[in-house]
Amino acid sequence: MSQKTDLIERLKKYGNSDFYPFHMPGHKRQWKESFSKKFTNPFTIDITEIDGFDNLHHPQGILRESMEWAAKVYNSDRTYYLVNGSSCGILSAISGTVSRGGTILMSRNCHKSAYHGVFLNDLKVEYIYPQLIGGFGLQGGILPEEMEKMLKNHPEVEAVLVVSPTYDGIVSDVRMLASIVHKFDLPLIVDEAHGAHFSFGKGEGFPVSALELGADVVIQSLHKTLPSLTQTAVMHVKSGYVNLDRLDRYVHMYQTSSPSYVLLASVDNCIGFMDDQGRGCMKEFFEKIMGLRERLKELSYLKILNEEVKGQSGVYDVDLSKLIISTRESSLTGAELNCLLREEYHLEMEMCGPDYVTAILTLADTKEGFERLSEALLDIDSRAGKETRVYSGSINKAEEYGDFKVRPECRVTIAQGMDSCRRRVPLKDAADRVSAEFVYIYPPGIPIIAPGEVLKKELVDLIIEYKDMELPVQGLEDENAEYIYIMDEAVK
Repeated sequence: MSQKTDLIERLKKYGNSDFYPFHMPGHKRQWKESFSKKFTNPFTIDITEIDGFDNLHHPQGILRESMEWAAKVYNSDRTYYLVNGSSCGILSAISGTVSRGGTILMSRNCHKSAYHGVFLNDLKVEYIYPQLIGGFGLQGGILPEEMEKMLKNHPEVEAVLVVSPTYDGIVSDVRMLASIVHKFDLPLIVDEAHGAHFSFGKGEGFPVSALELGADVVIQSLHKTLPSLTQTAVMHVKSGYVNLDRLDRYVHMYQTSSPSYVLLASVDNCIGFMDDQGRGCMKEFFEKIMGLRERLKELSYLKILNEEVKGQSGVYDVDLSKLIISTRESSLTGAELNCLLREEYHLEMEMCGPDYVTAILTLADTKEGFERLSEALLDIDSRAGKETRVYSGSINKAEEYGDFKVRPECRVTIAQGMDSCRRRVPLKDAADRVSAEFVYIYPPGIPIIAPGEVLKKELVDLIIEYKDMELPVQGLEDENAEYIYIMDEAVK
């Protein structure tokens, strides 16, 4: 019998190492803290729907009571516990608000799960694009005036979906967006996956949750920024513009029929902690963030995204717990900085782009972790001047074509593109063909190209450049991203 790698042992070894997580989940493996005191050996609480413990698909007892309590905490009309992550909520929200074959207006920087929802319901999509933040090459916010223009030009739209905050912590003017969307008698869905902490950080330096600003459906990933286990999320719903019964039906379709009570307990425990001790912790957490950012003002070549971008590029607010480190004025690419932090300093970041790295900071982060990060960045910065290149590499295409500067042309719907007759061609020869696959960097999982869209030469060049930079190009069936499936009808 061949020997296999023991995942448990490998995880235990990694957990006992000095690698520090500046990535999700938000508990940062700090299992001895106050938020995890109630937890015990997971095997002892891993049960099924036995008497006295309710049924998530037909809650009448303890789970119903817990979700009704959570709705009061969040001031929603309904709050759903999700054990299939925010993706489950996004799929449910899309299916529950747009008729099959209908049209949705959504921001182009939506997570791949939103595109999957479009595919599953054979929807047509109109895209609204985020602005670009000059000097950083990051996605900004959604302009309310552009939203109004889009809705006037597309009366067939049945629902609107936007991302706020973005993966980089950029917050749009949700209150204004909601007001505009409601003028057209439509529901506003907000993917607030990266803003679960907003609901408990109000008045402590953090942005206000979309739920308080007029959004109708708000999906939050507890595990991303709060002390909860991976895969846990919640969906909040306000009545008025949403058919609650229809939405409820789809939640039960997308939610697993065997929900983990370990995860459900984690959701319940997380919300309980945050509603009690957590609110006070958020104040202390924000002070720690500002202390770290003050220290990083000493950087010369690496640059930190800060609040100065508010009021420009559609940016209404900024979540400062997302630490965006730009390498544009240094000798490094984002991938190179990410590699240095991991290999030399044992600091694991959340993600890297062509010319930046993202660190997720949460209330579970330790003083030692913040000190290690600041010392590492200052050390790298001291030898990252443009004249003393640490690595070779370029970001020419990423500079010229990235961040939606080249917008794909949609030839057919996503469902038509994915279900069409197709053939495989080398990626380098795919220019001007119609893609039958998604291509994205994961994380964050925002499509560079979606099925049914034309692979413009600039986009092909960009994907190849990302590959050369060793960024995680995914979505293609070919794991090496050397070949791509295209629609047969597009072959010349």
